[in-house]
Amino acid sequence: MTSRVLAKLNRTSFGVEFLIRLVPTIVVFAGFALYQPVVASPGNLWNIALQTCYLAIFTLGQVIVLITAGLDLSIGLAVSYVSVVAALAMVQVTDNPLLAVCVFMLVGMAVGLLIGAFNGFFVSIVRINPFVVTLATFNILLALSSTVTKGFPVSGFPPQLGDWLVNANVLGVPIPLVMAAVVMAAIGIILSRTVFGRSLYLIGSNPRMAFVAGINVRLHTLGAYMLCSGLAAFGAILLTARAGSGEPNIGGSLALETIAAAVIGGARLRGGEGGVGSALAGALFITVLSNGMNLARIDGYIQQLCIGAIIILSLVFDQLSRGSSRSS
Repeated sequence: MTSRVLAKLNRTSFGVEFLIRLVPTIVVFAGFALYQPVVASPGNLWNIALQTCYLAIFTLGQVIVLITAGLDLSIGLAVSYVSVVAALAMVQVTDNPLLAVCVFMLVGMAVGLLIGAFNGFFVSIVRINPFVVTLATFNILLALSSTVTKGFPVSGFPPQLGDWLVNANVLGVPIPLVMAAVVMAAIGIILSRTVFGRSLYLIGSNPRMAFVAGINVRLHTLGAYMLCSGLAAFGAILLTARAGSGEPNIGGSLALETIAAAVIGGARLRGGEGGVGSALAGALFITVLSNGMNLARIDGYIQQLCIGAIIILSLVFDQLSRGSSRSS
């Protein structure tokens, strides 16, 4: 592994670059707080933290495939499909709440991993462009999510689900925040301290070099897509528990939001860069921006326009920084 790849790997941690990435978030937050003081209220700060923890999990999955120079456009629909299928499985078990919750989580994770295996197989083994594969998966899951429940939410959840995955806390910290922190810490260790994680960075930076180094590029790429969808499934489980029903549209615009958050956080579409810090910084920015625009009563279409413009500006900035680094 070259020193250049190691340098990129080091920049994915919570260092100076991470702090720099937080500056736009602070500026946006301060601007909305001046316009709408409720933005800085303690209740809204907790709301921002909770929303960020969900988006950070999804963004981290997107970051993992971006590291390999891949892309997952199906992540939002994967969340929706996991939500409805896991919910349908859970409501079949009404006698034992503990068993029902276990079935809900196991089915959700299994479905997520299968979606990741499907994407990974066609990207890594069949060698189809990830944009085409995940766009096709997007449409397949869109149809399945709508037909499985005929477009209606799945209700009838045991109250224990909300008690355990939403309302519980650890030393006063809400359980979703705790679980998100544990997941991000685990993924951080995988990416920075395991052969698998370091191999993903080399694959994204230079796949030919990775092959020469003896890395099974196809198997590692397959693993990256499975890990991405596994994180999407885990986030879907937490989000569904919070919603209190299996929602066929719960994934919404997550594909756009996760790509925006990942790019803003420092991940690169060309691969080889990104990490837990990227996911967290980007997710916090998108959450603060969306939260501020909602409280300022800005139209939802304008919000989507802003996120799209932010992605373009981030990519332009990335290209300019690449050009300056090459010329220096």
